[in-house]
Amino acid sequence: MSVTTQIEKTFREEHGRVMAALISKLGDFELAEDALQDALVNALEHWQVDGIPRNPGAWLLTVAKRRAVDRLRHSATVEPNVRLLDPESIPAPQEEPEMDDSIPDERLELMFTCCHPALAVEAQVALTLHTLGGLSTPEVARAFLVSEPTMAQRLARARKKIRDAGIPYRVPPADLLPERLDALLAVIYLIFNEGYVATSGDEPIRRELCEEAIRLCRVLVALMPSNAETRGLLALMLLHDSRRAARLDEAGQLILLDEQDRARWDKGKIHEGIGVLDEALALNDPGPYQVQAAISALHAEAPTAETTDWQQIAALYRTLARMTLSLVIEVNRAVAVAMAEGPLEGLKILDFIEERAEEYYPFHVARANLLQRSNQLEAAADAYGRAIALCGNPAERTHLQRRLNKLIDSVK
Repeated sequence: MSVTTQIEKTFREEHGRVMAALISKLGDFELAEDALQDALVNALEHWQVDGIPRNPGAWLLTVAKRRAVDRLRHSATVEPNVRLLDPESIPAPQEEPEMDDSIPDERLELMFTCCHPALAVEAQVALTLHTLGGLSTPEVARAFLVSEPTMAQRLARARKKIRDAGIPYRVPPADLLPERLDALLAVIYLIFNEGYVATSGDEPIRRELCEEAIRLCRVLVALMPSNAETRGLLALMLLHDSRRAARLDEAGQLILLDEQDRARWDKGKIHEGIGVLDEALALNDPGPYQVQAAISALHAEAPTAETTDWQQIAALYRTLARMTLSLVIEVNRAVAVAMAEGPLEGLKILDFIEERAEEYYPFHVARANLLQRSNQLEAAADAYGRAIALCGNPAERTHLQRRLNKLIDSVK
């Protein structure tokens, strides 16, 4: 593995832990981000000569702390903050200290800090995705369907508000947990989704993000054992993740759900996911994550694609649409209705949301598929072209291009 590849891998896998530890120590988001960037540059220089350290994440954390001290020393306006870090207490990089066992808990503290109710919910979610999830500003912007400059401004305002308001860096008391739960669950699910279908980069699936989202949700379930939606989200992610190994072929090309080898699905995760969903439903407090988990469970329990209960799935999507307004849900509902009642019925739903969904590439994918199924081939080709132009995932883009080429060949 090359040094550059190792640095990229370390950044993806360790970003959340290192950032949480830095922000906990420094109390400053921007300083922590700058220090970590300095450490990455330093790694590129030193690892070429000295080799890759035994514990790359710990090395980055150590060097980032030292770079933070250097930055503080050069800023007279924040001179008192230098006392937050004692340079003599930070081991030299070559000592390769192990990552502190408390770091995973610090990630949860960072999530609660980012999801403080003083911030707008969208800002809470965006800041946590960027800081803890390691998503770039363009990736977060795509998740919110806004421009990159708009998202950069939102992130800057959120960081400033945390600093100026003195928002504490801690897990709040139990009685304050519910007021932050909606944003926390949204953050965890978006981190999972970015791992499950990466919006950019060379890797179509980012395993470490999927696993981190599931881990964080398990911690929330332990913190809030009587909350049904927390269990619902955990069930949903486990059921989705059970299919991860079957989603790509040996060449790294995407395999759609109805074409996947179901023998490769993780039966253990399916069993656990359905069990967690049953626990959530037993709490008798329905919510959108539980409904989505129920939909995923129907897919997981179908022995073949042909035996999938699309009538029940379409009914669950109607319930879900009444609970929450979302382009994602509406597009998925259109697909389910099309499978249960025919492509023209699904197209009616897509036509209703077309103006709002113009920049959302899964909308164009679904529309292309339903147009093709209803024999509107020219319009289907145009929709595939639009989807390809908007898609940032290389595996999905390649898959869509193959479908478009096949469609074009069929009408020649």
